[in-house]
Amino acid sequence: MGRQSAFVREDTVRSARDVFWSEGYEGASMASLQRATGLNASSIYHAFGSKRGLFDAAIEDYLERVVRPGLAPLRAPEVAPDALERYFLAARALFADPSGRTLSDGCLLVNTACSGLARDDGIAEAVRAYRAELLAAFTRGVQARRPDQSPQERAQLVETCVALLISALVMTRVDRDAATAAIDSALTALQNQEQGHP
Repeated sequence: MGRQSAFVREDTVRSARDVFWSEGYEGASMASLQRATGLNASSIYHAFGSKRGLFDAAIEDYLERVVRPGLAPLRAPEVAPDALERYFLAARALFADPSGRTLSDGCLLVNTACSGLARDDGIAEAVRAYRAELLAAFTRGVQARRPDQSPQERAQLVETCVALLISALVMTRVDRDAATAAIDSALTALQNQEQGHP
């Protein structure tokens, strides 16, 4: 694939990703995907095989461009003790930003997990892999923050933080205050652990 063709493909995937993110897989019509990408249906099918093929590419783009950059400080060779708290503070800012995508559209993967498409084995595996990435990154963040805790205590804190983040991503489209409260609860859990509270 030539460099220009690669750029065209990236732009196509990113434009389609935004449609799927706001409308969901089932709600995204071929007409809306054609408008967003500037391609006709035959070009989309030729490049991606199907609407589902385009969606799979959009999921991978979402992970690479939206999810993983935020997790990068938690996946670095050296993780700062406050890296996980900074992650949640950044998430809180996203949830509070009325002009941002997170407030209005939530998380593409969490939205998909709540749809009928979640019954598809490939999608279910992608969602499980997303949660596993969160768990691995948050585990490193908790280890850096509380190396004195037992593995069981750290694992419990990690699970709490992951669950609260996913709760916030579920709620943001319907109740911004509830989403923000979930993020605040994660921050409180991290701060209480820092202060040695149970």
